Amino acid sequence: MKRRTKIVLAVVVPVLSLGAMAATGTLGGKKREGPKAVAVARGTLVDKALAVGTIEPRVEVSVKSILAGVVKRRFAEVGDFVKKGQPLLEISPNPTPLEMVELRRNVELREIELKNLERELARQQELRQRNLISPADLETAQQRVDESRNQLSLAQERLALQEGGKVLTGGKEVETVVRAPIDGYILEDSIEIGDPVVPLTPYQAGTVLMRMAAMRDLIFRGTVDEIDVGRLREGMEATIKIGALPSASVKGRLEKIWLQAHKEEQATVFPIEIVLTDVAGATLRAGYSANAEVIIARRENVLYIPERLITHRNDSSFVTIRTSAGKTEERSIKTGLSDAINIEVVEGVQAADSIVEQPPRDIT
Repeated sequence: MKRRTKIVLAVVVPVLSLGAMAATGTLGGKKREGPKAVAVARGTLVDKALAVGTIEPRVEVSVKSILAGVVKRRFAEVGDFVKKGQPLLEISPNPTPLEMVELRRNVELREIELKNLERELARQQELRQRNLISPADLETAQQRVDESRNQLSLAQERLALQEGGKVLTGGKEVETVVRAPIDGYILEDSIEIGDPVVPLTPYQAGTVLMRMAAMRDLIFRGTVDEIDVGRLREGMEATIKIGALPSASVKGRLEKIWLQAHKEEQATVFPIEIVLTDVAGATLRAGYSANAEVIIARRENVLYIPERLITHRNDSSFVTIRTSAGKTEERSIKTGLSDAINIEVVEGVQAADSIVEQPPRDIT
């Protein structure tokens, strides 16, 4: 009989030990924590959309030459601020021998043509004095002479420009010096001394010599995801965060939203432009990478809780409140603005309430 009692005790003791471990939450060597409580907070909630882009000048100008040749001299360097009309580059005409022969031959032909037309005009004037031709015939002969003189003058100016580098035409000096088209900074140049220059004409784009911009008028150009673009409106405030200037506080205003979407890495995005309204003394440079947070809505002095604490059932929202007696109760709430992390609670909780956060489920 005593031997049976020993066997029973050997079995019961381990069972009691397992029960004690389960009761204290130490089963498996880990102490199980009870549910945490999160206090209801009061403050400001901001709903915003994120745009990714760069800081760019609103106006950027490509400097080109209307004359062909090679770059002879540079008067300004990248980073310099220049006034409109200030010299930038000098283009030296570099015609081939054949081109010079053609220019001189063209002047000779125009001179011969003008002499012939002048002789014809003299005959027409003599015939008119005898009333053998009409006034209209004499006027036509005079127009031909005037046109020929203009053609000769143009041919001579072209020859003089290639030979000497400058010429007066119509009282204005046409020279081979390229001047700044605007007040602004030189952002970059794409030529070196001795490089050939293709002129700007109605039939060709011409060589881009420099790029200039008015750096006092900067904007943010970027893109937003298609999920957010429907909530954006022109005139919304924005905060610009610049990667190279983490301490800079730049403000802006949404100015333009594109109607046409773009595809970027399998995502659909819409370009936007934000005008900078306050740079707070920061020195901005063209091409800075930046993120813009466009403020869609803002709520001041509201109650809010982490959105993860809410349970949704049948189009209703619930939270678990810890009562003063140490118990919990489920309560229906009405929510408002969300910033994707915290959410405004319009009805259902008070500032003194604590919301129970259930511990994560064990992975078995």
